[in-house]
Amino acid sequence: MTESQGQLYLIRHGETAWSKTGQHTGRQDLPLTPAGEEQARAAGRALGGRPFPLVLVSPLLRARQTCDLSGYGGQAEVCGDLQEWHYGDYESLTAADIRAHIPDWNIWTHGVTNGESADDVAARADRVLARCRAVRGDVALFAHGHLLRILTTRWLGLAPRDARLFAFGTASLSILGHENGSPAIRLWNQPMR
Repeated sequence: MTESQGQLYLIRHGETAWSKTGQHTGRQDLPLTPAGEEQARAAGRALGGRPFPLVLVSPLLRARQTCDLSGYGGQAEVCGDLQEWHYGDYESLTAADIRAHIPDWNIWTHGVTNGESADDVAARADRVLARCRAVRGDVALFAHGHLLRILTTRWLGLAPRDARLFAFGTASLSILGHENGSPAIRLWNQPMR
């Protein structure tokens, strides 16, 4: 995508029971909480009915519910590459739970056991970006925190581990675009209320 082609709108799903408690939620297919449902409706208000020639959504329920409740479900295409990081043995655990056994654990430096590596997630993000670059106009992606952070690093030409620099809260909007011909962050981690 170039400046004339458009921007990427990154919409992280609304609150789930596990995002509220800080548990790693990769492939566990949790629904939104009532607060998460309201956040998803707020996403629709924030997007204001903006037309997108392409809307992609993770196959996981929390992202699909966010997309539906924001008003874009009817045009969204499910994209398996937008699934969250497969956390393997760390699924459902908090960072504190993991640090009880590995005191200096950090997902960006240590990764996960029996799941995906950051490079695996980056390869999926690269496929999504290739698809988005072929579209004329803005693209909306409804997905998950770690995946969207890694996608952002790939947009900017950074290593996947650099995603540690980008916090991304639930029910938030970020926009990737260009500045003077170079990939840039246009908006980051804007809560949708």
